[in-house]
Amino acid sequence: MVVNYDQVMKLALERGFYFPSCEIYPDAPAGFWEYGPTGVNMKNKFVELWRRELVRRDGMMEIDGSQIMSRSVFVASGHIGNFTDPIVKCTKCGSTFRADRYILEKTNENVPERMADNEINGLIEKHNLRCPNCKGEFGSVSRFNMMFRVGIGPAAEEAYLRPETCQAIFVDFARIFKTMRGRLPLGVAQVGKSFRNEIAPRQSLLRLREFYQAEIEVFCNPNRLDEMSKFDEVKNTILRISSQDGGSITETTAHEAISKGLIPNKLVAYYLALLTLFYAKTGVDVKRSRFRKLSDEEKAFYASVAFDFEVETSIGWLELVACNYRSDYDLKGHGITSKQNLEVFDPTDQKKVLPHVFELSMGIDRSIYTILEHCYYEDEKHDDRVVLRLKPYLAPILVGILPLMTKDGLGQKARKIHSDLKFEYDTFYDESGSIGRRYRRLEEVGAPFAVTIDPETMQDDTVTVRHRDTMLQERVKATELRQYIQDALAAARN
Repeated sequence: MVVNYDQVMKLALERGFYFPSCEIYPDAPAGFWEYGPTGVNMKNKFVELWRRELVRRDGMMEIDGSQIMSRSVFVASGHIGNFTDPIVKCTKCGSTFRADRYILEKTNENVPERMADNEINGLIEKHNLRCPNCKGEFGSVSRFNMMFRVGIGPAAEEAYLRPETCQAIFVDFARIFKTMRGRLPLGVAQVGKSFRNEIAPRQSLLRLREFYQAEIEVFCNPNRLDEMSKFDEVKNTILRISSQDGGSITETTAHEAISKGLIPNKLVAYYLALLTLFYAKTGVDVKRSRFRKLSDEEKAFYASVAFDFEVETSIGWLELVACNYRSDYDLKGHGITSKQNLEVFDPTDQKKVLPHVFELSMGIDRSIYTILEHCYYEDEKHDDRVVLRLKPYLAPILVGILPLMTKDGLGQKARKIHSDLKFEYDTFYDESGSIGRRYRRLEEVGAPFAVTIDPETMQDDTVTVRHRDTMLQERVKATELRQYIQDALAAARN
């Protein structure tokens, strides 16, 4: 079946996954969305899967840095001078538009990130683009810095909300390496909120001004990028690597991708393979994914080599993870600005080295949307029931506890079962409405199991376990229910 954005949006709003911030007020700013109870639960489980499959797998270290950082940090990082988007203003009505997006929308012509302003002006003139509101002419392109500036204390000392979580990792690197007795390659991770003053935020979780990132920075010796002892574990993982324009996709193993020159070294190939394996476990259809190598014009200002991990959705290819080889750009910049030596000793080479960095910068919100869309299913054979076929370990509710009726002790027995399970698993007790309607509500939030307590339960202490995807039912001893759920979760993880 073909799923579209509006179907996912409707489900998200009706079932408490996410909704606009301050929606009861007419002056609520765009680009701010909030997770509801089901969305928070799913997001937390997604992050825990990220920790299990990526962070803990290789013994990475995780920090939790400040969201407000000094101006010096962003001078060193280049964000003060380079973190800008091109904008154009209408000379007649004053409306402002993000130039590259407007050109793409109107002409289907892509504007690379590093295209010069005069070239963008040329495209606007070439296509005779006008203001969509009043048909007025546009002025010349200018640059808008997307960081949120804040003033600290009575003197309003200049600082900024972080536009990416990774800068805390870079400025803390020397202390982390020393106190945790680090050794290259060293992975440092962080999950949290970042803030970007987007010109035209849109489509709920897909372009936000306040958003969640899960970032991993791998500090490595640039002379040893092909010395990855763990690469053999993933060398046969299939990677889908596309051309820069996305026109063609090559399916190849991680090992073959290096020999074909599609990926520069084992370190990069290793982490791209891990990323593919991770998203396969989220329920995203990785056969609809690709690693697109960015051209020099498209890359971020700090990247020397960059791949975007993109997934096909109903609104096109969506970037979920930016995979950037940042070389020594960040540590060099912070070292010069702070006048601190950020080199570390590598015992393998018996000398000090300024580490290079390979980054996996993951958008959590976009990932959540993509999982919802890829797992959304309307069962035409059974009254068009809507089912979220979420992996059990990502489902916001794992088990629904449903008494067939509340009289004759069934309600009391159901509440006892719910009480026994709720501290170990995400359960939901529901006694309202017909059993069919209760099944449907659980299916729409992705609950893989529904446990029904019926008159037979009072006779032999068995319950009915109904499976979300197949609707098959089986009788299970109430005393064995915890083990049954535990085994099902273990099977799903493997």
